[in-house]
Amino acid sequence: MAARWTLAVATFFLLSHMSPQPTTAQEPGKTIRVGIIGLDTSHVVAFTKALNNPQKVEALTGVQVVAAYAGGSPDVASSRDRIEGFTKQLREMGIEIVASIDELLTKVDAVLLESVDGRPHLEQVKPVLQARKPVFIDKPVAGSLADAIAIFRLAKEQNVPCFSSSSLRFSPDIQAMRSHPEVGDVLGCTVYSPCSLEEHHPDLFWYGVHGVEMLYTIMGPGCVSVTRTHTPGIDSVTGVWSDGRIATYRGIRDGKSGYGGVVFGSKGIVPIGSRAGYDPLLVEIVKFFKTGKAPVSADETLELFTFMEAADESKRQGGCPVKLESVLQQARQRSLSAGR
Repeated sequence: MAARWTLAVATFFLLSHMSPQPTTAQEPGKTIRVGIIGLDTSHVVAFTKALNNPQKVEALTGVQVVAAYAGGSPDVASSRDRIEGFTKQLREMGIEIVASIDELLTKVDAVLLESVDGRPHLEQVKPVLQARKPVFIDKPVAGSLADAIAIFRLAKEQNVPCFSSSSLRFSPDIQAMRSHPEVGDVLGCTVYSPCSLEEHHPDLFWYGVHGVEMLYTIMGPGCVSVTRTHTPGIDSVTGVWSDGRIATYRGIRDGKSGYGGVVFGSKGIVPIGSRAGYDPLLVEIVKFFKTGKAPVSADETLELFTFMEAADESKRQGGCPVKLESVLQQARQRSLSAGR
């Protein structure tokens, strides 16, 4: 009897001290309440309109934005000058604006981390992970590769679902290139996108990430080295994959800009179609919140950001090839030494 009582007490103690599982709406009819961190990007208005639309498509049902924390970065003009307007729009849409991330987390089941500035993402996501709320982190996932490493390490340690992506990844025309019948096996590609810079972020993190996300959607992971050519109006970054394939990203600052490219395959050379807006990304986010399964792996996202940081290193070295593994190892050391 005493032994059974001791076992019961021990079991209760173990269960009461186990971390709760991440919150998802598995129960039929339950709506996942979503909170937004950062109201300094047009994404927050677009995402809220789509997710809270009473006539939304079936793939977006079961998820509703209910609360938001404004945040903001006074030293970034595109944050400082837009946060008031976007906050006002969300308030007019019936979204509760709260005073802190901690308060937000008491009201929601999942989080969209939308701060346009990647630098505060690590500190902003820490309480989200501690509260075990599934989180989508909008681009850039962080303001440095070291912080990106720390974010995914913490998510893994806490066993909390987490992913980051540009909306370009899920555009159907871009997704289709991996299995396009006229392409065959993908042997390489050239993609282009706008590439405005922001002084507080590594060059391609700020806007070039969209084009690099397209490149990785088509090529997949496996890049081993990067070479960058930089001028004030253009960046050209060429990656060599471990299987000998080559892909190039062209970042545009001067002249006509846009999103597109060409895929080189075993059967043909095929132009990339157009981007499809935010809905395909939101469909993936909704599935992610419901299932806890990320549509993009942490490893691929980290390689993508290593590609961009290696491009900065190549620029510093006057256009010399730079190994991704060496850049990743240095970033890991910085992340650990900073205690992140």
